[in-house]
Amino acid sequence: MLCFFTSIFLVGLFCVVRPSFPTDGAAIFNSSTIRDLLISSHQESLQIVNETSLHSKQRQSTLSSSTHVFAFLRQTEPETLEISRAAEVFQTTLKVLKNRAKQRYKRDVTEAELLSWEDVGLIAELSGCPPATHGAACEHSHLSKYRSITGVCNNRQNPLWGAANTALVRWLPAEYEDGVREPKGWNRERLHNGFQLPPPRTVSRRIMRSPLKGTDEVYSNMLVEWGQYIDHDITFTPQSAGTSALWTDVDCFSTCENVHPCYPIEAMCTLVDMAACLFFRSTLACFVNSDSDITQALQRQQMNAITSFIDASTVYGHTPRLERSLRDLSGLNGKLAVNNQFKDPKGRAYLPFIAKHPSACHQDQQGERVECFSAGDSRANEGLPLTTLHTLWLREHNRLAEALKDINSHWSPETVYQETRKIIGALHQIITIRDYIPKIIGPESFDHYIGPYRGYDPTVDPSASNVFATAAFRFGHATISPILRRLNASYQDHERFPHLRLHNTFFSPWRIVKEGGIEPILRGIIGTAASAVSSDNLLAEEVTERLVVIDTMLHMDLASLNLQRGRDHGLPGYNNWREFCGLKPIRTVDDLREEVGNYRVAVKILNVYKHPDNIDIWLGGLVENVLPGSRTGPLFACLIGKQMKALRDGDRFWWEADSVFTQQQRDELLKYSVSRLICDNSDINRVPLDSFRFGKHLSDYVSCDHVPSMHLGAWREEKSEGLQQCGSPGKTKNGDFILSSISGKLVALYSCYHGFKLEGAAAIVCEGNRWSDQPPQCTGNHQ
Repeated sequence: MLCFFTSIFLVGLFCVVRPSFPTDGAAIFNSSTIRDLLISSHQESLQIVNETSLHSKQRQSTLSSSTHVFAFLRQTEPETLEISRAAEVFQTTLKVLKNRAKQRYKRDVTEAELLSWEDVGLIAELSGCPPATHGAACEHSHLSKYRSITGVCNNRQNPLWGAANTALVRWLPAEYEDGVREPKGWNRERLHNGFQLPPPRTVSRRIMRSPLKGTDEVYSNMLVEWGQYIDHDITFTPQSAGTSALWTDVDCFSTCENVHPCYPIEAMCTLVDMAACLFFRSTLACFVNSDSDITQALQRQQMNAITSFIDASTVYGHTPRLERSLRDLSGLNGKLAVNNQFKDPKGRAYLPFIAKHPSACHQDQQGERVECFSAGDSRANEGLPLTTLHTLWLREHNRLAEALKDINSHWSPETVYQETRKIIGALHQIITIRDYIPKIIGPESFDHYIGPYRGYDPTVDPSASNVFATAAFRFGHATISPILRRLNASYQDHERFPHLRLHNTFFSPWRIVKEGGIEPILRGIIGTAASAVSSDNLLAEEVTERLVVIDTMLHMDLASLNLQRGRDHGLPGYNNWREFCGLKPIRTVDDLREEVGNYRVAVKILNVYKHPDNIDIWLGGLVENVLPGSRTGPLFACLIGKQMKALRDGDRFWWEADSVFTQQQRDELLKYSVSRLICDNSDINRVPLDSFRFGKHLSDYVSCDHVPSMHLGAWREEKSEGLQQCGSPGKTKNGDFILSSISGKLVALYSCYHGFKLEGAAAIVCEGNRWSDQPPQCTGNHQ
């Protein structure tokens, strides 16, 4: 054990237990000297990060109304902020260390040369990165039949696989200009394959912008909206929380220079409109993996702040703190909290408001304020269709919870909540894998990359990959319609609520509350054909020129943001990923023409990029010829297919896995559809059987009476013999229990709500005619 005093910035004495790691290049330097450099570098980095954070907070407190949107878009949970700050200290320490070593040794020295795995572990611990979570942490996870809210211990041998606030996984090593942290384009004069990279804004304007969008007569806009919704269930990489640059204290709102975390979009940056080029680098993840190459382990990694699993985290959240805020705990009914100020015209619930008022959302100029809605995902207010889907699932949870409580009156509120959450998660999985993904990647790619379910595989890492989150699953941005149609009960243009340009739907929950509820929007989503995509008809101008508009002239370009994000994350280029998927790399304009089906577009792309290896992955995947029966080309079909298979096969709680549901329950779950969701939770009574497919009203629509529905009798559970003998276990304030059977005995497993600590036996057993102990207490003050 080694103990170090680490200055006033590290209060007290750090005692670090060193893990055993393989030796490496660090042996060529004096280890005690490196250790001294390491400690002093960490002290300096901590001071840099602390001072920068303080300046950012001071600046954010004086932000103008025109920049409130950035504060809102970039809000993250406290747990995420804590880990990302630790990762920032870690990376800053590496940079300080490298600079100091250069001064001492009079030459450029890489971090991998300097550090052993033992040193890396020490930096991670001093920086505050969470310690490695080993399988022993999941020793008692078999006692609970429900997934954790954070995703931890889904895989008992690798507890952090798929968990919230962990690094996006790399299927190919990151490509940074300095090998560690500087993205492509950071040094603007640097040549890649002999040429400078084109600025993202140039690519957007010359290749991607489309003044008009055609329609796809096969699918409805619901296919587009579900893609965004389910993406928010799988990935969320927040932007850096700071607005001040490290080292220089430059304000990101007033610079066109690349100084972390400022990475402005070149060619959009003007002295007249600085906000137009704003781009903050993605939040860092703590990443120390002794199984990988030390160079890769030291590279900058981006965080997935939510669980990777398809688990309805959009409904329930991904942290205990957030989950608690969304529940109606005082009702003792297993339901979710609803809005206590507004209801729809038929008395149905709306999402609750966020706690902080006034919120950043747009307001109607007349009447009461309508704040931003609160949901399991912080992006729920981005657009009206997305908010509508969140509203449907809130209502569905409460509808199912009430029905389950009616047929199982002996269930505790916690059991009602967890069983309903389990069902809702399963429905998200079924709709996505059965109804959505085959339409996106096509039946042949589905069979090739995903195939039939063979059961849970604990060797599969279900974590979201960086390329999926940052490029492949952003294919849907090319399918966004510039117009949101609102339709009446006859699926005709609404008399009172006209169509909206897309930019008028952003952060505008007031339109749901004051303009007819969710029904006009829902009818517009399922009653309007989706936008068509082709290599010469990509993104609507509404998202390349007017992505977000707040009170002043603040315009953003979604295409530029996506391209810049891919470079920020160090994603390898288009050709690297084609080879990864076993596809032929592009070498000539004829090769590219064959893939995009349009010679003019192929020439334009190579004129902009100069070299095929420079093509950004998101652009390259987007322009490929769409496969038969799909909405994507071969590259994105491969990457999406591989990711979906990992999400399914690596999830211990997948709905088809052994012992998750009974066969009778699985049969009932399979009856469900998006159309049933709409029928049960809105005032709409005629829908297509498959709401993802575009049909004509009335000929292709059916009454809700003819849409199959689940029968919850499959969840009826008779009182067990133990429960009849011992009676219901005692309740505990600020906590609850679920019943489980362990070794043939009935056990009550207690847990406390977030903010409270359990004191007493967490599990009591029904023995004979009595419970083995008194219920535990949940103590503390919730904050």
